[in-house]
Amino acid sequence: MNISYDVKLWDIRRNPSSKTPSYMVRWKVGGKEKSKTLRTKALAENFLSDLRQAAKNGEPFDIATGLPMSLQAAAPRKTFLAFAQQYMEARWLHTAARTRETMTYALMSLVPALVKDLPGKPDDEDLRAVLRNHAFLPAKRRGQPPAEQVTALRWLESASLPLVDLQEPSVVRAALDAIALRFDGKPAAANAVRRKRGVFHHMMETAVELKELPSNPLKLIKWKPPKAASSVDPRTVVNPVQARELLVAVSYVGRTRGRHLAALFACMYYAALRPEEAAGLRRQNCDLPAKGWGMIILERARPQANKRWTDSGETHDSRGLKHRASDDTREIPIPPRLVEILRRHIEKYGVADDGRLFRTSKGKPFSASAYSGVWQIARELALTPEQAASPLAARPYDLRHAAVSLWLNAGVPPTEVAQRAGHGVDVLLRVYAKCIDGQRSRANWQISSALDD
Repeated sequence: MNISYDVKLWDIRRNPSSKTPSYMVRWKVGGKEKSKTLRTKALAENFLSDLRQAAKNGEPFDIATGLPMSLQAAAPRKTFLAFAQQYMEARWLHTAARTRETMTYALMSLVPALVKDLPGKPDDEDLRAVLRNHAFLPAKRRGQPPAEQVTALRWLESASLPLVDLQEPSVVRAALDAIALRFDGKPAAANAVRRKRGVFHHMMETAVELKELPSNPLKLIKWKPPKAASSVDPRTVVNPVQARELLVAVSYVGRTRGRHLAALFACMYYAALRPEEAAGLRRQNCDLPAKGWGMIILERARPQANKRWTDSGETHDSRGLKHRASDDTREIPIPPRLVEILRRHIEKYGVADDGRLFRTSKGKPFSASAYSGVWQIARELALTPEQAASPLAARPYDLRHAAVSLWLNAGVPPTEVAQRAGHGVDVLLRVYAKCIDGQRSRANWQISSALDD
């Protein structure tokens, strides 16, 4: 190692070639000029102060790196990218496929935003592709990325900011600005922003727990995510006549697909099943008497996600019920109309080897795109042009909303509705507050009575 005590330091200056604000620290060691570019002026001043203190203390400087021995010996600082990979690895085993996908898409916004302004930056799409398809997967799932993605990963590894830089408010604001936008640069939906911000917050809390950061930097920033609607839009809720017409229309879609899916949609309406719960419904979960009310005892759900996120490597994993312990069940009494529909479906199409009622000709669960496509055609058949252009039953999931709204308006106690729908009572009343009919009229009558007294 060649060392020198001949050190000359210059003042900090703004980096003229940077598109975003950054600052250069320049100095000479043994006649050789060195420089370092940092994201904020405060970081640049701290680094220059370290150099000045080392020179004042008479430390030898390494000519090759330009650093004093005190900084030369320091361990390299963990980058935001490296910590993000560590975070994903730790969380993988304990999260569902959709949660893994949510975390990845949040980090696909954050990681490319928290980088130095280095030359040779790849296209944004290449950066996101290598994060999605390689960097955030467990090691055993990583394939060999294409050459352009290898280049993108190497650039990210070099350019990613040190994790400790997030103690700077300007860096955190840059991260929050990134999650507020879609990948095409347009403002992101409120729910998407809140999900990404939640991932970012949990990641920073983990960094504090692991003593990578002294405190969560998000708590020092006055930034509020956009408000997201927390209740069901009553315009999406169909009445019983409209629901029956839609279910009939489904059976006319396609050569056979609509008829295969009619009973699945009926489960969403008459039993308020979520799509993933209907996908996991098995014959042994159903008590279907010849007359009267039946019973569904839900045990598992089969949510859909990209194969890269699931444990099985298939598009659907078998999971426990939402918001419940992995071995918990939910009992749902079902009306005779649904009992008859399910009996006819089983008689005509049978069940899969594991007892599942709804599957493709290859035994796989129907994809969301498949049943959504059928649903959109059924809407055109069953609804008037004005209704079809409105939010009325715009998604299959709106059948579940219609079911819960119907139960509440029929006077079923909220505790019983919550049990059947798989909600907490507080969530139920908040989400469906606008769909409970008759409350306004009763309130007006009560107010009028009080004014007349």
